[in-house]
Amino acid sequence: MLKSAEKTGTNEYTISLSIAADAFEAAVNKAFHKRKNSITVPGFRKGKAPRALIEKVYGEGVFYDDALDIAFPDEYEKALAEAKIDAVDNPRDFDIAEIGKNGVELTCKVTVKPVIEISDYKGLSAVKTSVAVTDADVEADLKKKQEDNARELDVDDRKTKKGDIATIDFEGFADGEAFEGGKGEDYDLELGSGSFIPGFEEQVEGRDIGESFDVNVTFPEEYAEELAGKDAVFKVTVKAIKERQLPELDDEFAKDVSEFDTLDELKEDIRKTLTESREKSAKSAFENEIYNKLANLVTDEIPDCMIEKTIDNMITEFRYNIESQGIPYEQYLSYFGMTPEGMKENYRERAEKDVKIELALEKIAELEKVEVSDEDLEAEYKAMAERYKMDVEDVKKAILAESLIKELKARKASEIVLSSAVEEEAPAEAEEDSAE
Repeated sequence: MLKSAEKTGTNEYTISLSIAADAFEAAVNKAFHKRKNSITVPGFRKGKAPRALIEKVYGEGVFYDDALDIAFPDEYEKALAEAKIDAVDNPRDFDIAEIGKNGVELTCKVTVKPVIEISDYKGLSAVKTSVAVTDADVEADLKKKQEDNARELDVDDRKTKKGDIATIDFEGFADGEAFEGGKGEDYDLELGSGSFIPGFEEQVEGRDIGESFDVNVTFPEEYAEELAGKDAVFKVTVKAIKERQLPELDDEFAKDVSEFDTLDELKEDIRKTLTESREKSAKSAFENEIYNKLANLVTDEIPDCMIEKTIDNMITEFRYNIESQGIPYEQYLSYFGMTPEGMKENYRERAEKDVKIELALEKIAELEKVEVSDEDLEAEYKAMAERYKMDVEDVKKAILAESLIKELKARKASEIVLSSAVEEEAPAEAEEDSAE
């Protein structure tokens, strides 16, 4: 039971609690039954020695540590609830004043969620980017569709030129030795694409089918360490040449690549799609900047453990996404010369911002007296069930109502902030740059 809860630091409480003698005795008995099969007592088979004898041989407190592990969590949670403390980390710095037949008396320290102060969260402002779509934008998108639908035709009556797709065999040598990853067969290289080492593609231009030749290059300084800055020679053979033939931009093209009958209709749809996409991006960027300003309103000290937990969650999600693509996380880090510690630091600033936003929205929900009705809760459960193709009752078992209510309150608080936000006009120069 809770004896006292005293604030002993910023976002820190020292809790004093006791575990009654009968509750601790029950925990000791559980610990005995849990461990008895692993304890050896002369004259008894494992698991057959009585508790009293084990305590006599090994000491009265032989089971106390395990018993405390069993009894403490429930008593601790009750103490937090009674003291109305919102802990954000595991308890630490235990000081056990008494443990034995009379029960347990102890104190521990706990980090709590900060009680923040926030104001002026309505009327936050940010620039919202122009979403104007020009004729040039439409033509550029149409050009990409044209290139995506180009035909590749075999060529055998001329040399390679920029824009061709040259099928080549190649093998690279540095310091006279072949190097790993420097060999390829029947590789289709688009000349002028810039996909190979600088200087390589230009030396493949002007070649005949069947021609073998050397390509001399220097690896960039930022290349893989074992090759960075080194001179290399590639032995190359051109095996085939293809040229890309672009389709005519006419009504027939529109019919082939879309559900529209005319090129004008296709262009109008491109304009509409580009506009919707830019509006979505502009809205997202605007809201993100408002959230940044909301985070800046939180000047209270944030417990580092909250930021660390957020970082861990971010990395767990990122790791899952990487490994679901078949790339081991450690291998991904090595590709980019990253360490696990460096990866954590990369997330720190974003994690701190997210924690501040979460705390701000929670406080705003309190200040605005935001409520979540039973109808709100039920509607969200149904929406989640549809989204994840699950039965509503299964969703309710997986996600506690308390957690969902907290999320819905934050969502409503967010709507209060965003609905009052002010769109600033972009400076003329910025508008011109975005149009380009």
